[in-house]
Amino acid sequence: MTTALLDHAIVSPARPAGAGRVAGSYLQPLLEAAAARGVGATDLALAAGLAADALDPLPAQLSASEYVRLLDVGAMLAADPHFGLHVGERVKVGTFSAYGLILLSCRDFGQAFEQTIRYEALAHDLGRSSLTVQGKLAAYSWHSRFPSRHRHLADSVFAGVRVFGNWLAGASLPAPQLSLTHDGGDPAGHDEYRRVFGSLPRFGAPANVAHFDAALLACPVPNADVTLYPVLQRHVEQLLRQRGEEPDVVARVYDTIVAGLPHGQARLASVACQLQLTPRTLQRKLAEAGTSYQRLLDEARFALARDYLARPGLSLLDITFLLGYQEQSAFNHAFREWAGVNPGAWRERCGADTSATPLRSSRP
Repeated sequence: MTTALLDHAIVSPARPAGAGRVAGSYLQPLLEAAAARGVGATDLALAAGLAADALDPLPAQLSASEYVRLLDVGAMLAADPHFGLHVGERVKVGTFSAYGLILLSCRDFGQAFEQTIRYEALAHDLGRSSLTVQGKLAAYSWHSRFPSRHRHLADSVFAGVRVFGNWLAGASLPAPQLSLTHDGGDPAGHDEYRRVFGSLPRFGAPANVAHFDAALLACPVPNADVTLYPVLQRHVEQLLRQRGEEPDVVARVYDTIVAGLPHGQARLASVACQLQLTPRTLQRKLAEAGTSYQRLLDEARFALARDYLARPGLSLLDITFLLGYQEQSAFNHAFREWAGVNPGAWRERCGADTSATPLRSSRP
């Protein structure tokens, strides 16, 4: 695999976006960004197809799909092409719901990333984070559960991470090497990305990922009260269990498969090891959940293949390797089973909505 492909090994799982919710606290920056541009909560709600009083007072939660719709509607009403960036800039400790406080008690930035990955479900179901380290380079990836065309969603997430990270450090952190899957909009407005991130992201990338010096992970969090960490962790663990996130073995397996595919680490034994389970136990848990490892592997590969095929910068051979196949013929054969056509024919379909096409057939 080429170095360029390895740089984007963590890619979007493209899990179904219809389910899930967003905590009211995570909605607050969106409402503030809209209000700063003259768009009130009532107008925002009505334009998004919600009840006039749906956002005022602040709801305890709303659906993830409604939140994404509010982002797009907010950008339109505010005539703000960088609405997502401006939402992210308003992120605070309270934005992250209960787990925001635990970030203030982390000993270093590595632990802060670990807590984000484990507890972000308490704030939203818009996507999931992951962190990988290869040598001196760390990669923070965000796997959106919505199509890449929702540029304001990805912009808001990474702007929020940037702003909150600077606040946590008490200083401006070095600019990351940021890659985003969307097209970046009008190049005339790219100075706003430079202002927020410190450098211009790479647009139209295979994944939403920020590369940075891995040494940052060992840097202590200034003024952190580490004595509070055990108490806060017990609290958020209880919230996580109440929410039912911990038993979701299917989601954990799916995410692990997606992260491991480009590295050739998506075999059953490898995934089971990462989840600290035996292969037999993992298979049993998946069977109890009504699925199988092979089905999840097929679903992940098909979802990722559709996303990759929409990116002209990736050749069919690149996609073959990113999906963990050794031969392009194996990829072609599998894709025909899933979609009924070969990958080349699929790519030629102009304007097709590939995100909505179901898996045609799955092996048991």
